Amino acid sequence: MTPDFAEVVARKPEGGERLIVPLASADLPRYLETAPPAAASWVRAIAFTAGAGALALVPDESGAPGTVLYGLGRGQLESGAFAALAAQLPPGRYRLAPGAGADGAVERALAWASGLYRFDRYRGTGQASERRPPCLVEEGLTPAAYARARRTAEAEAYVRDLVNTPANDLGPEELEGEARALARALGAEISVVVGEDLLSEGFPLVHWVGRASTRAPRLIDLSWGAPGAPRVTLVGKGVCFDTGGLNLKPGGSMANMKKDMAGAAHVLGLARIVVGEALPVRLRVLVPAVDNAVSGGAFRPGDVLPSRKGPTVEIGNTDAEGRLILADALALADEDAPDLLVDLATLTGAARTALGPEVVPFYTDDEALAADLARASRAAGDPLWRMPLYKPYAGWLDGKVGEVSHISDSSMAGSITAALFLQRFVEKARSWAHFDIYAWNDKPRPGRPSGAAVQALPSLLSIVAERYGVK
Repeated sequence: MTPDFAEVVARKPEGGERLIVPLASADLPRYLETAPPAAASWVRAIAFTAGAGALALVPDESGAPGTVLYGLGRGQLESGAFAALAAQLPPGRYRLAPGAGADGAVERALAWASGLYRFDRYRGTGQASERRPPCLVEEGLTPAAYARARRTAEAEAYVRDLVNTPANDLGPEELEGEARALARALGAEISVVVGEDLLSEGFPLVHWVGRASTRAPRLIDLSWGAPGAPRVTLVGKGVCFDTGGLNLKPGGSMANMKKDMAGAAHVLGLARIVVGEALPVRLRVLVPAVDNAVSGGAFRPGDVLPSRKGPTVEIGNTDAEGRLILADALALADEDAPDLLVDLATLTGAARTALGPEVVPFYTDDEALAADLARASRAAGDPLWRMPLYKPYAGWLDGKVGEVSHISDSSMAGSITAALFLQRFVEKARSWAHFDIYAWNDKPRPGRPSGAAVQALPSLLSIVAERYGVK
């Protein structure tokens, strides 16, 4: 299981911590000249070249692991390297060599904790890792910074746990249960509209998308904070499993569709941090939670469906279901005219074609918000890229029978047209942004195991804190 943050990051040294010395390849000769002769001989004997990601545990005088040399190749030390390093080190307490030069202590601590994340819920005790994790000592963390890092690390692990959980254990009802548990923990209000009540309460698109499943669709609505505070509303796509509906996905494309509720996981995780930081906002979290299943009750290509906002929506492909449930949720959110409205969704393959799995496209017509997000993205090492809400493409969504089609006939600009469709349901919000996330590592990378990935959350937390936090 993932270790507790307090196990892996500490503020105060106890003595005997092993030193982490980052080394670029060009700096290795200088280190060998100044290192104790036994240590230098050891490094030469194991042919350590300080290549990027290389690790050498130099024994101390007793022969036990002592100094840790971590290779940078031609690069520089960045906080992300600590994720890979933490995953490789044996148990013990470690600290960074003075003057090594890296990002801030909070960033290092978060990367270290992230590198030690494990999802082993379904592994027996004999397979789950039981060894004590390595602990990083960061004396530069103030008590407040340590608390912030801990909240963030725990929220990110929570998001990854939700996304990694298979759909048989996390359907719409279970996702509601997670939201209710979070509401209790945060002291938040929560209401849920389920099944046929979605029609009478004005959420027809959520109902139609989820009606084919034996697991009833629902709209989850969580609120926290003083009513008069700035309104921040988060909307997360909660498709707990996506078969593609009657436009059935091929098997390979369906394999990871338990992650189609990653938008919901992200907004719940962000809510944990916002409330934990006691930011002075009126926070609202909306999650339309459904299965996109196949049965005689499934919605069909060519159907024309009503929406909460009013326009009738012509269905072009049932595998483009996420934007439909988001449309009703965004319409509800917009009725309150929030100061900031953000939606996150694993929405289109077109976003991956354009930017790959690691760079998240976002859309907004608010220039100040776009600039703030770009700055926050760079500062957090959280790769985001603004994409255009190109108005001429909006005509591609004109319906032939209904008022608007939810997809275009073109095979091009799929992520842009999806964002343009969502924009139709936002009018009153002072500022809105849409994030088309992937939230998954297809292949393991150093410090990033295969499975759920957290995206855009660090940047969004920065935006909310800077705009609405205590000055």
